[in-house]
Amino acid sequence: MAQALWVRVIRHHRVEQQLTVPCTRDDPQDALSEALRRLDIARPLWLEKNQHEWDNFGQTRFLADAFLEPIHFDRLEIEFIDPDAPKRTSRDIRNADIHLRGDYDYE
Repeated sequence: MAQALWVRVIRHHRVEQQLTVPCTRDDPQDALSEALRRLDIARPLWLEKNQHEWDNFGQTRFLADAFLEPIHFDRLEIEFIDPDAPKRTSRDIRNADIHLRGDYDYE
């Protein structure tokens, strides 16, 4: 699977619509335009906050105040997906394998 932009339309804490479109991490604007066209949603304002979230986390969200037209959902979330990226693991001991922690009773 190639790199993609995952777009989710959220209403009442549920995903109402979602789709993925091919994307590069450096320029999500074209992929976002294509996704919004296919979902029939107006383009939100891409603010400095959104650029900061995209640069640092590879995702951002748009609330109603980012749209110039009324919207029928609570928020629009976009996230960059790279299946070839190295998987990150938690360093929190609570997420370690229970057998490695030594507090598992085998009897």
